[in-house]
Amino acid sequence: MNANSPESGEGPRIEVTIAASEDEVWQALRKPELIRRWHGWHFDGLDDEVRTIYTEGVTEDSEQHSLTVQGGDRFSLHRVEDATVVRITRSPRGLDPDWDVYYDDITEGWTTFLHQLRFAVERHGLAERQTLVLEGILPDQRKPFAQVLGLGAVAELAEGKRYRATLTPGDDFAGTVYARTQNQLLLTVDALGDGLLVVAQQPRNPHRPDGGALAVLTAYDTDPAGFAALATRWSTWWKSVNTATATATETE
Repeated sequence: MNANSPESGEGPRIEVTIAASEDEVWQALRKPELIRRWHGWHFDGLDDEVRTIYTEGVTEDSEQHSLTVQGGDRFSLHRVEDATVVRITRSPRGLDPDWDVYYDDITEGWTTFLHQLRFAVERHGLAERQTLVLEGILPDQRKPFAQVLGLGAVAELAEGKRYRATLTPGDDFAGTVYARTQNQLLLTVDALGDGLLVVAQQPRNPHRPDGGALAVLTAYDTDPAGFAALATRWSTWWKSVNTATATATETE
């Protein structure tokens, strides 16, 4: 994962490299039925969100494999040997003052989404998934969320290293450190059919003056009843430790 310094007149750049062809990645970015298999998490408004972000008011160049969404953020695909670099170049701050307070949140959101795209394409061929999201504010935001989850030691491991941990909600997870950024830790989860866990510290903004916490679990080839039980455990634990909750689960 790369977050590069912006050129003059541009916002930050976010990149991932996906072991797939440009055409395959482009289809994953343009077909709503595929986008919903990697973007974010399931909730009642997911299809509307996909349509709003990726189809309404966008400008695309299918030959150059570039896409500019509302607000000016630009996707571009770049062939590198046997892989494709997916780059998001953010629009600069100040173009829409009403959204500037959420600028860092959007940057972190794009970061999560690009990793989800890479994971879904490379490891699961954009298969159907099950998801759980926990989002809110912890009583002490100075304590890293990974530590709250029981992943304090895991957070010190390098990418590609194996881990095993008993998480605070009660589940024993094992897998590898998939990726890490300044604010996010991403882990594969063997027990969830080679699933993905994203643990993120959310930026400060006027609505979250001390920041927030976000966890996204994605499961594949996992028994729906077993995943529902896990979601109940995690949601119950989350309600007991945070002060502002937004929790969404869905099985598909």
